[in-house]
Amino acid sequence: MIAQTPPMGWNSWDCYGAAVTEADVRRNAKYMAEHLKPFGWEYVVVDIQWYQPTAVNHQYEPFSALTMDEYGRLTPALNRFPSAAGGAGFKPLADYVHSLGLKFGIHIMRGMPRMAAHNRLPIHSSSHFCHQAADPNSICAWNPDMYGLKCETEAACAYYKSIFALYAQWGVDFVKCDDIAREYPHCEKEIELISACCRGCGRDMVLSLSPGPAPLERAEHLKQYANMWRITDDFWDRWDLLKNMFERAGKWCIHAGPGRWPDADMLPVGALRQCDNPDEWTHFTQAEQRTMMTLWSMMRSPLMIGAELSKTDDFTLNLLTNAGVLAIGKESCCGHPLHTTQDESVWIAPRQDGTGVYAALFNLSDSPREVRMPLANVSTQRRCITELWSGRRQDISDTLSAFLPAHDAAVFLLKT
Repeated sequence: MIAQTPPMGWNSWDCYGAAVTEADVRRNAKYMAEHLKPFGWEYVVVDIQWYQPTAVNHQYEPFSALTMDEYGRLTPALNRFPSAAGGAGFKPLADYVHSLGLKFGIHIMRGMPRMAAHNRLPIHSSSHFCHQAADPNSICAWNPDMYGLKCETEAACAYYKSIFALYAQWGVDFVKCDDIAREYPHCEKEIELISACCRGCGRDMVLSLSPGPAPLERAEHLKQYANMWRITDDFWDRWDLLKNMFERAGKWCIHAGPGRWPDADMLPVGALRQCDNPDEWTHFTQAEQRTMMTLWSMMRSPLMIGAELSKTDDFTLNLLTNAGVLAIGKESCCGHPLHTTQDESVWIAPRQDGTGVYAALFNLSDSPREVRMPLANVSTQRRCITELWSGRRQDISDTLSAFLPAHDAAVFLLKT
């Protein structure tokens, strides 16, 4: 089974929007291999509109000319990804990422390019044509590049098989499919078809569904057909969005498990908004970044960095390479909140091997505050308590406590 633990990697959206280039991807992959790979970071994901030659920022250019092959399959824009020349597609870039010991991913929109349908292009390895698969009544509300597909038709199945066969040839390890996770019920069959074609393409690929919020009542369906799915709309560096995530995390955490991970979205840390905002650095305080990393780890969300990694400062690097905190997503199970109020939240997560418990204390208020958790029901044979952000040992007592600045967090490993 793939994605046995929550996937960890880098995605180009936060820092480059639709405008990322091959040079950007190679630079960030190189940094990841040199500085982050030993800590479990492995996926390098090219986000939306890699097939759009004139993309310049986070804004979409409606009805722009997209690059595609003669079968209606999108291909990398050569002015942005020059190694794709000669029909090579993303294979040379994927080969480079693989040579670093990392894995390569791409973003796709559900469906097919409108122009593939309008031009009645043939579907690869099929007797069908693109216009037979396209559903002109199924259009993304925020990006008009694509038509959804008539998923009950053989043509739709043939088209999705053709694109995943191409991605397998390129060496893709991760596919983020957009305009689908929150589109129940009308995209339910499309999720099933995409999942079947992804799993049947002959190469292991993590299948990630976006954007959120995915409907909680469809959790079992999502767990059956995807490896990760967004539980929120795009998450950015605002405290109100982070504070609101505690409610979502509390509802979704029970559904996390090997091969299926509720996704709280990307980590807006470090240098963001490279292409269209001179105020590039994250607006989160250091305390808020600790809170975010702690919550994502306790709920076992996938971890996807949004920063330009080559600009990483010491604080951000330490945040992303704290082995004790990163181990929570891999070594714990059943993480959940004991209680959450407007002012604080307390979470616990047992270690899978039975050797201890992780406990997280969060100050959600706007002022310094002591957060406490009685230990009577956590363990009867505590031998060691370590706060993972600071590395400090704490005396064993009947109550776990931390005096925290506003919006800060502490997370402890209680070994037994």
